[in-house]
Amino acid sequence: MIPWSPASAQLTMAYSVCRGITRANAKNFYYAFLVLPKRKRESLCAVYAFMRRCDDIADDAGLSFAERRFKLDAWLGELHRAQQGQPSDDPILLALTDTQRAYVIPAGLLDELAMGTAMDVDSESAAASTSGCCVASSRDGRLPALTVQYKTFEDLKLYCYRVASVVGLVCIHIFGYRDPAAEPLAEKCGLAFQLTNIIRDVKEDAAMGRVYLPEEDLAKFGLTAADLLARPDVARFRPLLALEADRARDFYQAGDELIAYISEDSQPALWMLVAIYRRLLEKIAERRYDVFSGKVRLTVVEKLRILGKGFLQRIT
Repeated sequence: MIPWSPASAQLTMAYSVCRGITRANAKNFYYAFLVLPKRKRESLCAVYAFMRRCDDIADDAGLSFAERRFKLDAWLGELHRAQQGQPSDDPILLALTDTQRAYVIPAGLLDELAMGTAMDVDSESAAASTSGCCVASSRDGRLPALTVQYKTFEDLKLYCYRVASVVGLVCIHIFGYRDPAAEPLAEKCGLAFQLTNIIRDVKEDAAMGRVYLPEEDLAKFGLTAADLLARPDVARFRPLLALEADRARDFYQAGDELIAYISEDSQPALWMLVAIYRRLLEKIAERRYDVFSGKVRLTVVEKLRILGKGFLQRIT
């Protein structure tokens, strides 16, 4: 049987949908994508749209944990059928499978991306059915119960690998590379980005009942998940967040090294991604790790400044 393939007009529309999703949601990634050649830019938008759908399912508070997991499994099943050449009318899957074929992206990497978001659902589901040191809640019940997702930093690294390092591996397939030495560097670069996100989003994640800071790290500084309830004491959390930031800085060095391994037409985009996320981390540090009084983000002017440097690299 000849595998089904979408018409050119369908693919054009599919990539347009993915581009819209990326522009609306990827506040940092989208700026870096702008300096890529059109084909690579569209392909990365397809990858981002797939990740966004996975995240949206995992974060859907209107569904039970079991329903979220069922929906994630169903979404992954749809991907597998599309990869096998079966017809699909989902624009994200149309664009993603076209991208996968064009850049020979291993199917297992896309599965890992979905499994990473499933880890959130699975850990919350397990916490909801048990009690103990990994769960904290306010006495009056007005604040969310908090689940410490991972006991050790090594445990956290597996999650980061699936939701971020794997993204790095997918990206370098689209960027273009020949030396396998690029792969561990891409994994570490993704880890740097995810640790930065975790530090920045401590308050936001806690509002969803999630604590990604490892339990052993919290204990090291005399903290527990309960300390994130109500109004956290910034001074008490500062040393812990500084520790995680130092870990991220070490991994950012891999991002610097990775640039030389990828195709020249993609180097400005990777440089921009590293520059944006590293600047975000330093902005958090400049605020003395106060991530509780408001979300730390780069201004449009700061991003445009980095974008200008990226375009300059592309034309020189």
